[in-house]
Amino acid sequence: MSAVEKTEGTAPLFTGPVGRQAILDPDDSNNFNFGIVHFGAGVRNKFHTHSGDQILIVTEGTGIVATRDEEVVVNEGDVAVIPAGEDHWHGSRETAMSHITITVKGSQTQQNED
Repeated sequence: MSAVEKTEGTAPLFTGPVGRQAILDPDDSNNFNFGIVHFGAGVRNKFHTHSGDQILIVTEGTGIVATRDEEVVVNEGDVAVIPAGEDHWHGSRETAMSHITITVKGSQTQQNED
């Protein structure tokens, strides 16, 4: 993991800067994207969907995984499975939070209105 560069930046999907680090080089798997996303305090992504399932594994801090109908507090060690097509967001509120994200290779992300 340390051999793969950590990048920092912003994107339209996020409400502020995040850090990203691939756990696997994209060429190491034909089936999955596997990385870590670091959210600073109060940073989250906006409502979005994926065309394939997404798995989140919280590695540090406390955060939120939310759908249009529900918000769930997640802590280090918690796992969330987000089915393909589920409109959702995830990130932090008061403290920083990091999670591993696993998505199907080729899965498309569609940002939706908050």
